[in-house]
Amino acid sequence: MVWRHLLKPRSPEICKSPDNVQTIIDLLRHGETVGGSRFRGSIDDALTEKGWSQMNTAIAQETTNHTQIWDRIISSPLQRCADFAHKLGQQQTLPVSLDTRFQEMHFGDWEGRTATELMATDEDALTQFWNDPVQNTPPGAEPLLVFQQRVLSAWADLLRNYRNERILLVTHGGVMRVLLCHAQQRPIKQLLDIEVKHAALKQLRIAPPDTAANPVQAKKI
Repeated sequence: MVWRHLLKPRSPEICKSPDNVQTIIDLLRHGETVGGSRFRGSIDDALTEKGWSQMNTAIAQETTNHTQIWDRIISSPLQRCADFAHKLGQQQTLPVSLDTRFQEMHFGDWEGRTATELMATDEDALTQFWNDPVQNTPPGAEPLLVFQQRVLSAWADLLRNYRNERILLVTHGGVMRVLLCHAQQRPIKQLLDIEVKHAALKQLRIAPPDTAANPVQAKKI
């Protein structure tokens, strides 16, 4: 997917769990996909060999001692996420579940097109989307606020259903940006300021609501 990337340091995410337990969620973006960099959205492209390697490398530090650190894996059903999730689940004997709400944002008429192509044919609309994605929905696309709502609905269910577990969530760049904006309590229109590279691995530690300081510690792992 072609999101705009601005490389800026970010403060720790702040978030609270629904009750008095800690849940740890490792967010993993899929690796490189067939078809190159484009507005992929709901197109179900497969991982390239490099993409598989990127994801394996991302979790290598967490799995080098062959201990089972996750309680379960939750994934987008699109194959660039689900194929890796199922393979890892088999290797580590972990339950794997798919949730359509963790799919990437649907980009409507822009799906399958590159930013270069759109700059040539629809420069104003693309620039407006990058500047304010809330007010400038691509033609035929899922509005950003609707996308945010479905992602946060899935997130709330995850926290409610899997309290006090460590979970690997295999998903997409847009989904991760929504969750990081939510954790940082930042306006959703700022999600394009957050860079999430292929196979980026970020961790959210969600502590009880009454924790005195930094109820969530977020880090790149």
